[in-house]
Amino acid sequence: MASKRKTFNTIIIILIAVFIIAQFFGPEENTYQQVPDTDIAKVENVPSEVMNILKTSCYDCHSNNTTYPWYDKITPVNYYLAEHVEDGKRHLNYSEWGNLSQKRKNHKMEETEEMIEKGEMPLRSYLWLHNDAKLSEAQAKTLTNWVKDYLSKSKN
Repeated sequence: MASKRKTFNTIIIILIAVFIIAQFFGPEENTYQQVPDTDIAKVENVPSEVMNILKTSCYDCHSNNTTYPWYDKITPVNYYLAEHVEDGKRHLNYSEWGNLSQKRKNHKMEETEEMIEKGEMPLRSYLWLHNDAKLSEAQAKTLTNWVKDYLSKSKN
């Protein structure tokens, strides 16, 4: 019995040591000091109301500038968040907007409209800890109206 207890204690100590050592390692943060020239804010004429919504509800996962919560300092949570952000950026990256063709921009806008109308963005899992990112009906309407206006102007 004492041998099992000693083995259990050793395993716990090793796990704690691994957890502590892991805190010294983490993924690179998704931040920048200056807004790039390719950012949608610089490339398009985005109304300030729309830009505020994008920054509050979209930019953490869909730009090169994430505002990290306190719990991002904890490994392995930081790796989960980094992967989540990279996945979001693979789908749409507002910081790289200026690098897209007009056809691709239109497609991304169509997807944006669809995701907002279906209530799929922002993700529910994101909203659990970022309640301020939840789109009100008015904000969703503002965004979808802006997207529709963008699409109508770009297709003419």
